[in-house]
Amino acid sequence: MISIEHVSKTYRRGAWALLDISAVFGTGMTGLLGPNGAGKSTLMRILAGLASPTSGRVTIRGIPLSRPEEIRQSIGYLPQNFQVYPQMTGRDYLDYIASMKGLKSRKERTAEVSRLLEVVNLNNHSDQKMRTYSGGMRQRIGIAQALLGSPDVLIVDEPTSGLDPRERVRFRNMLTRYSLNRTVLLSTHIVADIQSNCHEVAVLHEGSLIMAGSLAELQACGRGFLWEARMSHEEYEAADPSLILSSRQEGEHMICRMIHARRPFAGSVMVEPELEEGYISLLRRERHV
Repeated sequence: MISIEHVSKTYRRGAWALLDISAVFGTGMTGLLGPNGAGKSTLMRILAGLASPTSGRVTIRGIPLSRPEEIRQSIGYLPQNFQVYPQMTGRDYLDYIASMKGLKSRKERTAEVSRLLEVVNLNNHSDQKMRTYSGGMRQRIGIAQALLGSPDVLIVDEPTSGLDPRERVRFRNMLTRYSLNRTVLLSTHIVADIQSNCHEVAVLHEGSLIMAGSLAELQACGRGFLWEARMSHEEYEAADPSLILSSRQEGEHMICRMIHARRPFAGSVMVEPELEEGYISLLRRERHV
């Protein structure tokens, strides 16, 4: 569905946001993971047709982004900073966006808007002006507008921002169902957002694609680098905090997990990494830490 070939993006004064990105995203949900500033939003804007690459080529369903009218109906996009019209109700806003997306029939728009208000759990607030909406409610309206018209390709940038834990789970499950026969690209810096729902992952770091593959492959990036040690409180306080990934108290001792190329502490034992530990290990190696 999405083909990216040697895409780079540079801004004024020669600052690179993306550097020679190549990837293919097919049917299903792929997580685009990376720390803030890695270039995720820049790549999302390019894929959504809102920015042009400095070099390289992108096609959606075989159609290049240089022919936007042909692919606009195929793409749904939720930007990281989603803006609403505060004087409009949620229902009227979605009806307006539906008409902009080509749903000309009033009956068709009404049915589609009502369906999506149910999907994002906003039926009871649909006739309120959006200036009264909480941040989470505005985010859910953003999700609904991205889904209007059932696009074949859905691009969502940090979509769980502002959602409470229950809504976050609801949204991730909704995306999983939606991706069964479509392409969904989910950008996030939160590993939990992709852990249960994505079948593939791509990791960006400082504008470069440093890993693309399965979640198991990302988890394996921590193999051979993750250690666990049982420390006294005194040893724990003296340890280098930059090495400690997580810690918990157990009686008179602290149980610590650390990432390091060599045994970081006397008595440390090598353990199997979790997904987040594999991700952090990959980033630290890129930073030569």
